[in-house]
Amino acid sequence: MSMTQQATPAVDTPPAPGPKQSDGRTRERPLALRLLARPEVGVFLGAVAVLVFFLFAAPPVRDGSSMANILYQSSTIGIMALPVALLMIGGEFDLSAGVAVITSALTASMLSYQLTMNVWVGVIVALLVSLAIGAFNGWLLVKTGLPSFLVTLGTFLILQGVNLAITKLVTGNVATDDISDMDGFAQAQKIFASTFEVGGVNVKITVVWWLVFAALATWVLLRTKYGNWIFAVGGNKDSARAVGVPVTFTKISLFMLVGFGAWFVGMHQLFSFNTVQSGEGVGQELIYIAAAVIGGCLLTGGYGSAIGPVFGAFMFGMVQQGIVYAGWNPDWFKAFLGVMLLGAVLINLWVQRTATRR
Repeated sequence: MSMTQQATPAVDTPPAPGPKQSDGRTRERPLALRLLARPEVGVFLGAVAVLVFFLFAAPPVRDGSSMANILYQSSTIGIMALPVALLMIGGEFDLSAGVAVITSALTASMLSYQLTMNVWVGVIVALLVSLAIGAFNGWLLVKTGLPSFLVTLGTFLILQGVNLAITKLVTGNVATDDISDMDGFAQAQKIFASTFEVGGVNVKITVVWWLVFAALATWVLLRTKYGNWIFAVGGNKDSARAVGVPVTFTKISLFMLVGFGAWFVGMHQLFSFNTVQSGEGVGQELIYIAAAVIGGCLLTGGYGSAIGPVFGAFMFGMVQQGIVYAGWNPDWFKAFLGVMLLGAVLINLWVQRTATRR
């Protein structure tokens, strides 16, 4: 009698789970490196370090009124540094931004005074002039293909000469006439140059506008299609054009945003001091660009944020006023700015290399 053996099917036992294997392409970078990849992190740490330094080196900084003054100085730089930063992210920069501020203020002042009109007429015309200057810079850049350095250097020289020549021609002086007694002055001053009290400390309205503009610029960059266009044209305009980005519109509108910033700061200066010196503004464009660079924006474009220049402008205001409160020679201010600028460039370079390292 034969016996039939029935085979039992073998059961494959899965191997015990081991550590998850990952190659360099899928490995998640440490949190510290991911934070360093953010353009505003380095300048934030730098701003904290500068603040702590002057809190000890200049005890008057600890006073509320002193901090309000520092924030005011920072805001006058920061309002212009924001559109300049957006323009740099878009791959361009504007050397005429400093004198454009004075052009705007001179336009509003002389038009209102010489024609005996409500100051709001001068304010509106100054806005149109500022936007037109920005549009001209952008249009000439796009149509000729010239570098923005050359285009805006030419505009800088033109505006510098026009500011002085027309002011002397119209007023017979290098400064405009006092417009504080004209219709509409009080209302315009409330918007552009008023002061309000917080905890017994007087704060300039420009600090509020500065923060509002920073929040708006951040939202535009991170949450809108236009923000994507800015990064795209700054990274590679030919590739951006190939995927349907309106490069011409984006470039021109960014220069017009700089014009808007120049108008706003110009109106603040006019309604703060009632008159304008036609030779001012030269050199301020470098301060605005430096604040944006310290804030993490690259001159090559395609990289940066709106928050970084806020901290960059705060560092400028902190150093500018901190040196005075410490009782040091204010001539050291420019030296500090140079050190901060070089330090920011080196830090940005190190951050980029560290963040992209596998």
